[in-house]
Amino acid sequence: MAKETVLEMKNITKTFPGVKALDKVNFSLKKGEVHALLGENGAGKSTLMKVLNGIHQRDEGEIIVKGESVKFENTKEAQNAGLAIIHQELELIPYLNVAENIFLGREDRNGIFINYQKLYQKTEEVLDLLGVDIDPKAQIKDLNIGSQQMVEIAKAVSQNADILVMDEPTSSLTNQEIEILFELIERLKQQEIAIVYISHRLEEVFEICDRVTVLRDGQFVGEVKTSETNEDQLIKMMVGRTIEDRFPKMNFNPTDEILKIEKLTVPDEINSASFSLKKGEILGIAGLMGSGRTELAKAIFGVFKDKSGDIYYRGEKIEIKSPADAINNGIYYLSEDRKEEGLVLGLSVANNISISILKSMLKANTFIDANAETDLAKKYIEDLKIKTPSAKQLVKNLSGGNQQKVVISKLLSTKPEVVIFDEPTRGIDVGAKREIYNLMQDLIDGGVAVILISSELPEVLNLSNRIIVMHEKEIMGELDAAEADQEAVMKLATGRRNQ
Repeated sequence: MAKETVLEMKNITKTFPGVKALDKVNFSLKKGEVHALLGENGAGKSTLMKVLNGIHQRDEGEIIVKGESVKFENTKEAQNAGLAIIHQELELIPYLNVAENIFLGREDRNGIFINYQKLYQKTEEVLDLLGVDIDPKAQIKDLNIGSQQMVEIAKAVSQNADILVMDEPTSSLTNQEIEILFELIERLKQQEIAIVYISHRLEEVFEICDRVTVLRDGQFVGEVKTSETNEDQLIKMMVGRTIEDRFPKMNFNPTDEILKIEKLTVPDEINSASFSLKKGEILGIAGLMGSGRTELAKAIFGVFKDKSGDIYYRGEKIEIKSPADAINNGIYYLSEDRKEEGLVLGLSVANNISISILKSMLKANTFIDANAETDLAKKYIEDLKIKTPSAKQLVKNLSGGNQQKVVISKLLSTKPEVVIFDEPTRGIDVGAKREIYNLMQDLIDGGVAVILISSELPEVLNLSNRIIVMHEKEIMGELDAAEADQEAVMKLATGRRNQ
C-alpha cells in the first residue's frame, strides 16, 4: 500500500537581489519516510526549507501540506501546521533545563506560576516516547551535543510535528551519538513522522534515507530511490561532473622544522603535549570527541592564559599569550565553529576577509581604504570561487561552504607560515571539500606548515604525511600516514598504545 504524501512543493521560485536562489524546484515527502535533500553549498537546500517554514516567501509555485494548499506567513503558522526544523546550530537556551526548553512558551501554569510537576511529567512522557534517557531537570549547558540534539527533537515532537526537517544533524556528533540518533529516526518513522534529511555525508543517506532529491544552482536536478542509486551517481547529480577520487594524491616536501611543542600543559585541557612540525608538511591530529584536539590547537594559538611548557618557532623559544601574538608570529588557527569564532555574520564579505589585517588597510593611519579592502576581497572571491553577488554581501547570507571559504580567505590574507585547520570540511559538500584539499596542497607547495584536525578518519589518513593521535587530553603516539590505517589510529584513540 502506497504511503500518503504529506508535503508537495511545486515549481518553487525565490529570487534575492542579485541571485535566483530557487528556480522551479519540486520536492515531495511521504508519511513515515526519510527523504534526503542533497546539493552543494549554495544549491538552495536551506532556502527551500526556509520557504517551507515561512521564513522566506516564495515568488512562484505552490506548497501543499496534507492535501491543502498553504502559504505560511511566519514560522508560527508552519509550526501550527505540524512542521518543525532542527537547525545545524541548535536553538536551545543553555541556562534553562530540558523541560523548560522543550515546553518554552507552552508551560502549564497555576496563575502566573509554572506548574513544574506537570511540566516534568509531560517532558518524561515525550522523552519516553522517543526512547531517550535524559533528566528533565538537567541544564542544557551540562549536556553533550548529542543529548542537546535529542532535546531539540523532543521539542519538535511535543509540538505534534509530523513533518521534521533535520539540517546536518550529525555534523557535531560522535559515532556513538550518531547511532543513537539513527535509532531515534527509525522510531520516528514507525510513528509515521515524515523527515527531510539534509546532509553532506553520503554514507548516512544510504543508511537511513528512502528517497533522494538533488538540487544544483537553485534548480531541481532529479529524484531517485536510495535503493536504485549509488554515491558516484549522486555526486555527479550534485556537482555536474564525476569526482574520480575523493581525495587528491598529496605531494609532501618537508624541509626545516618550524614549530616545536614541548610538554605543553593546560590544566583540565591538555596534559604534557610534545611534537614538532616541518615546513611543507601536513601533520594530522586524530582522536575521539573530547580527546583534546581542539584544546591543543587553541593552546598553541594563545587562547588559554593558564598554561605551561615551551613553544619554539623557527628554533627560538617564543611566548604566545594571545591569538594576536600567534598571528603576528605567522601562526593562524581556523576554528571548527566558523559562525561563533571565525566570522562576524553582520559584516560584509570584504569586511570579514580584511579584519585580521586592518592595520595594512589604513589610509594615512586613520581610515580604512575601502578600495584596497574591496580589491583584496575580489582576489579571494575569484581565487577560492566564493559564490556571492558582491564583496558587499553580508556573510550571514552565504551558504555554509562559502562562509568557510571566507574564513579561509581571512587566514590567507595574513600570509601565515603555520596554519591549523580544525574540522575545515565540516558541513561542506564534496565539491567544496576537494577545493579545500587542493588549497592545502598549494599551501604546503609554498612552504607553509599545516596541522589538520578532523573527525573524519579517511580525511586524516589521506591528507597527512604524519599523524599524532590523542586520547583523554594526551598524545598517545605518532604514525606515518603512509603505513597507518583506521585500525591503528583507533587503537591509539581508545587509549591502547602501540606495543
